[in-house]
Amino acid sequence: MNPLASLIFSLSMLLGTALTTSSNHWVLAWMGLEINTFAILPLISKPHHPRAIEAAIKYFLTQAAASAMILFSSTINAWHTGQWDITQLTNPLSCLLLTAAIAMKLGLVPFHFWLPEVLQGSSLTTALILSTVMKLPPIAILYLSSHSLNPALLTSMAIASTALGGWMGLNQTQIRKILAFSSISHLGWMAIIILYNPQLTLLTFYLYALLTTTTFLSLNTTKTLKLSTMMSSWSKAPMLNTTLMLILLSLAGLPPLTGFLPKWLIIQELTKQEMTTTAALIALLSLLSLFFYLRLAYYSTITLPPNSTNMMKQWYTNKATNPIIAALATMSTLLLPISPLLLSSA
Repeated sequence: MNPLASLIFSLSMLLGTALTTSSNHWVLAWMGLEINTFAILPLISKPHHPRAIEAAIKYFLTQAAASAMILFSSTINAWHTGQWDITQLTNPLSCLLLTAAIAMKLGLVPFHFWLPEVLQGSSLTTALILSTVMKLPPIAILYLSSHSLNPALLTSMAIASTALGGWMGLNQTQIRKILAFSSISHLGWMAIIILYNPQLTLLTFYLYALLTTTTFLSLNTTKTLKLSTMMSSWSKAPMLNTTLMLILLSLAGLPPLTGFLPKWLIIQELTKQEMTTTAALIALLSLLSLFFYLRLAYYSTITLPPNSTNMMKQWYTNKATNPIIAALATMSTLLLPISPLLLSSA
């Protein structure tokens, strides 16, 4: 892509994200979401492949419908209350519509169907942007309007997202689809706690973005797109694949890695809110996603390619280590000791 075009699209995404996260007016927040949508569409459709064009169309239709619902919800609320402030959403119908619209923006169940297909039709770099940067504006709106959301609907969607994100990822062989269902499962954890501790939702999102960024950058370095090629990626970068195993286990939420921190704090907060059954249920459902994380870790390090392979063997070369990946991988695995500091400041 032309560097000038890439710069324009990147600045547009930054502008849209900043506009949505910093505004208190519904129309300004909606404008930021639309700018983000139009900025990412050329990046999705850039390969000019039928799958990429299909992914761009699906993403556009879904995001346009969600943005229209957000505008419709805020208009109904303004009609009844005269307020355009994001924090002043009080009309019951507006709250219901906003909950559904944010779920559609993020990819929560039952509005999740677009996310795996869009990520599968995108490149690894674009899939990374879709999984992290493009989720920040809806998360910001979710944070600002957390007191106005429909509790029963949001809790049901959160539990269903955790269950379906783990269940649908079991039989996948395409890594981008596996990470898409991983995103759905993590969104369930974020949505379940937003009503009781919004700051914890932001912490969970930040750590999820850190882990996902490290995973995508590592996969992009070895050009790994499916499980069969992951089996042969050991010969490209042995140390990177060893680190990737730890990152995937951290993404699964296993102690003593960084990914255990948000799940631990969420279960603790749910228990404080006398929701022990919900905490136990969501912890058990996360075991489904643990299976495919373990399978990815197994394929990346323990499994070697068979002797009779149809693909060209790619041997290890002494490539320079990317310092960004090294720094992100360190944070993705070793941040659990900061949990006392987070608990004392909460």
